[in-house]
Amino acid sequence: MAKELILILGGARAGKSSLAEHLAEQLSPPGGRVLFVATAQAGDEDMARRIAAHKVGRPAAWDTLEEPLELPRALGEVVQAYDAILIDCLTLWVSNLLLQEEEETAESRALDLVDRLLALYQQGRATWIVVTNEVGFGVVPPTALGRAFRDILGRVNQRFAAQADRAYLVVAGLALDLKAPGATLPASTFPPSSPPQGEMKEDRFP
Repeated sequence: MAKELILILGGARAGKSSLAEHLAEQLSPPGGRVLFVATAQAGDEDMARRIAAHKVGRPAAWDTLEEPLELPRALGEVVQAYDAILIDCLTLWVSNLLLQEEEETAESRALDLVDRLLALYQQGRATWIVVTNEVGFGVVPPTALGRAFRDILGRVNQRFAAQADRAYLVVAGLALDLKAPGATLPASTFPPSSPPQGEMKEDRFP
């Protein structure tokens, strides 16, 4: 099976993570190795509980890589060992970068890291499934930091979408294939407990 780069976008609690995990299970070969790349940091007790619940919900056979910032460096050390790599999510990753960097340099650093990530994908053999939030549909953020986050994440999403073989916009548990307008996902794409017309389980993170 040829590798693919798959981008999954949507709002909070839309079903992005559920779809991403199910695709990772579907697209990895029997006995294949799956790496879950987590970008979240436990900044408070609520997030720590969410992270713990997220870990419990993953298949036991999957490996986990926790990396909030240096994704190309961390993945570069292991990328050749896996058949499928699931990154969840770019939203928190960009937030982490923005909080660490000066606002003036955060975008250039983020886009440089994105280019390095995409180069890693091209060099490897694994299918990548990348989860991110679409944050451009809401009101303009009232703060300069919020506007910078929205803008940087939007540009990061564009870089991934341009290179993706498939890009899905997930809304209320329904997925629209952005690269094939009018296309529908087969029922087998969704978790058995949730047919396409139903509601996917909630994303664990915003």
